[in-house]
Amino acid sequence: MAASARVGGTAGDSRVAQRILGVDPGLTRCGFAIVEMNRDRTGESVHVEVTGTRSDQELAERILAIQRAAERLLDVHAPDVLAIERVFAQNNAPTVIGTAQASGVVIAAAAARGIPVAWHTPSEVKAAVTDDGAADKAAVARMVQRILRLPTLPKPVDATDAYAVAICHAWRSGIGTRQDMSAGTRTHQGARTALQKATESRTGGLTAAQQAWKDAERRAAGGRAGRVGRGDPRLGR
Repeated sequence: MAASARVGGTAGDSRVAQRILGVDPGLTRCGFAIVEMNRDRTGESVHVEVTGTRSDQELAERILAIQRAAERLLDVHAPDVLAIERVFAQNNAPTVIGTAQASGVVIAAAAARGIPVAWHTPSEVKAAVTDDGAADKAAVARMVQRILRLPTLPKPVDATDAYAVAICHAWRSGIGTRQDMSAGTRTHQGARTALQKATESRTGGLTAAQQAWKDAERRAAGGRAGRVGRGDPRLGR
């Protein structure tokens, strides 16, 4: 897909808080989106593309193609952080395995360059972008277009999802609010960026999506504590 023109950079534009490479991993189609999120919580698309491989190719060649695409984008665009959708188990085992393989080489490429990596679940991404953790693809696409001020709806879905992962990371890491929403989330421990660590002790205004997520995490933590205190049969107590 065609790249949009870059407007400023993290070093040359004081508005820009973070440049993020969002990734929707997959072996057949892997979506990559470079997004610059500004301190005023606006965002701009720098580049988006989908790298595809064919099922009749050798597995090693397919994995290598994804790796090379990731390396090229990391070297050319020098993101501050890589945000990637966390792999979840599905009924289709080959799809899960392929997604995990694609994720692994992308993550390794970032790690080799000293670029921090953050993982986000599909429901977290949807909640951050649309305020609804169960939103459909169309709703996510509309909000991505609105947030990044794209002239048309992003396509294909792999590109949309890559954009959404990048936006999710920006907002959950506290850009524009000084409130790190992922610092206390179990799935993100060990994956926080320098920006997140620097802001985790500060306070600030929250968006509706961030407040909803914070409330949900608080309720979930309370529920876990209550079950353990009563002797949760699932824990053998």
